[in-house]
Amino acid sequence: MATDRFTDQMQAYGRWRTDLIEAISKYQRWLEANKMSSAETELRIFELIDALKSDRLTIAFVAEFARGKTELINAIFFSEYDRRLLPSEAGRTTMCPTELLYDFKADESYIRLLPIETRLEDKSIQEFKQDPIDWITIPLDTDSAESMAEAFKEVVKTKRVPAPVAARLGLHTAEEADEAKMVEIPMWRHAMISFPHPLLKEGLTILDTPGLNALGNEPELTLNMLPSAQAVIFVLAADTGVTSSDLDMWNHFVKPLGTDAKHSRVVVLNKVDTLWDELKGEEAVNNSIKTQCKSVAKMLEIDNENIFPVSAQKGLLAKIRTDNDLLAKSNILALEYILAQEILPQKQTIVRENIVGEIGNMANESRNMIASRLSNANKQLKELHNLSGKNEDVIAHLMKKTREEQATYHKSVESFTANKKTFSEKHAKLLGLLSLSKLDKLMSKTRKEMSGTWTTHGLKAAMKEFFDLITETIKEANDQTDQINTLLQTIYRQFHKEHGLTETKPKFFSMAKFKRDLERLYHEAEAYRKSPVTTMTEQSFVVKKFFISMVSHARNTYFQAHQEVEAWGKSALAPLIARIKEHKLQMEKRLESLRKINESRDTLQNHIKELEQTAEKLNKQLADINLLMETLNKPLDSFIPGETADNDNVQVA
Repeated sequence: MATDRFTDQMQAYGRWRTDLIEAISKYQRWLEANKMSSAETELRIFELIDALKSDRLTIAFVAEFARGKTELINAIFFSEYDRRLLPSEAGRTTMCPTELLYDFKADESYIRLLPIETRLEDKSIQEFKQDPIDWITIPLDTDSAESMAEAFKEVVKTKRVPAPVAARLGLHTAEEADEAKMVEIPMWRHAMISFPHPLLKEGLTILDTPGLNALGNEPELTLNMLPSAQAVIFVLAADTGVTSSDLDMWNHFVKPLGTDAKHSRVVVLNKVDTLWDELKGEEAVNNSIKTQCKSVAKMLEIDNENIFPVSAQKGLLAKIRTDNDLLAKSNILALEYILAQEILPQKQTIVRENIVGEIGNMANESRNMIASRLSNANKQLKELHNLSGKNEDVIAHLMKKTREEQATYHKSVESFTANKKTFSEKHAKLLGLLSLSKLDKLMSKTRKEMSGTWTTHGLKAAMKEFFDLITETIKEANDQTDQINTLLQTIYRQFHKEHGLTETKPKFFSMAKFKRDLERLYHEAEAYRKSPVTTMTEQSFVVKKFFISMVSHARNTYFQAHQEVEAWGKSALAPLIARIKEHKLQMEKRLESLRKINESRDTLQNHIKELEQTAEKLNKQLADINLLMETLNKPLDSFIPGETADNDNVQVA
């Protein structure tokens, strides 16, 4: 059915990922069987398989209160429960960021709720996720849709607390924190819901976010969760149009994500059923909807084609009642089609580039190694066939020639060793720039300055100095990376020129994603630093919020950059080192073979036979690796007859 398009495509993606894991595992076994594996390779393959297994497609829904965002989630993903699974009735709205996923490591389905009081601690949500002890866990009865829906209502609960308490939590302004005043705040800071829905089991994660105030109060949403999502669906309501708070949310939290090509932003104009007027003709109603879409597009400064007018409520109702006419009128299918045909293939491309690309490089190098062995075996076979009936002087001449080649090769290896040393020195300098110990010292210094200052100016100056310094450092790291990439290219070109071996392309490194991440963080910190709210907020809370959200995120970025640079440094020259060892081994075998033939002419035919068997095995290995690379390049099958996702432009060979 057309309504199953996203579901079917998500399942196709799951099958592709499973096939990919099996192909990589097969490659691992192939390396072991052919004695081409190493501890480093084994570890990298294990990490890649683990990354694939834990890979998720995250779709985030962002909207102000009462835009029908949760109803839209129900309509797209959970209509088969024949009811509203997530609470979206009038008066109920998402109060805290909520993640819906399937936890493969958990023994049972659950709702995990992080108490709002954890905002007082010096830990980020990501850090809290590492330890379930800080969460309230509610088991989920997945056999009953009614029971699940009732349990989900816990997520939207609130409570009333004195204004000073809310102020300490950062949920109320300090100057209005009257002791006698009671204010309503969310009970929970974050919610995680895990249950075995087919889409969630395939790796889909749905992020349901609260309104603008909550987004502003939980910076991790804008600094980490939204930028990590593959798609952000921004929901507006046809009955309100674009309000000032909608525009604020778009400009500050959603629009900036468009600077990163891996993120898709989809704008949904919900509740178009409020424009359905039975006293008007169908054409007049459609014109009203088109006019509203044009108005929204103009205010958001995007193309009109990027606005999707839908009725989530009618779409959910149509799916429950199997009313195809109402379903078509709700326009939910158009939104599902975008998710299926644009978001998923884009996600696959990212996975292919990150994981398949790396395995593909390894497999390609294995193929080059096998091809080199085969070429060497065929060369020796030709020499041995030519030796039949020749005298000892000819064999001695070949041995002398091979020793001369060996000596020349050793000299070129000395040149490579010198280049390798230069590379190691530059790589060590790059790691030094990304040193976590240096960053920790800077963090400690900044916290001390912020906590010890008596003025707001001093507080904000320390914040600015911190981000100015780390931004400058990351720029230096980027320049250093460019220098190393240039050196790497020179080393590879020189190697191929001197040794005449099959060309291998170097694996370059890019600091772009880390640089982009810190630039976004810098702008977020600037906005926080210049905000009037920061000026009016208690100093200790300003320091705490700055470190929990922004500084901790900067440290995570440094940590990831350091890890990836370190891994790259170990693997960048590995193909050339492997080639040197292989070439040395082949020359030694060739010399040993000629020596034995010179001593005993009876061994000539035996060596020819052995080499023929070796060549046969190598041809089989070459066929195996070619078949493996075909699997790695396999595109995502579409469930629509005659169509496949357009990913053929990304190849590993």
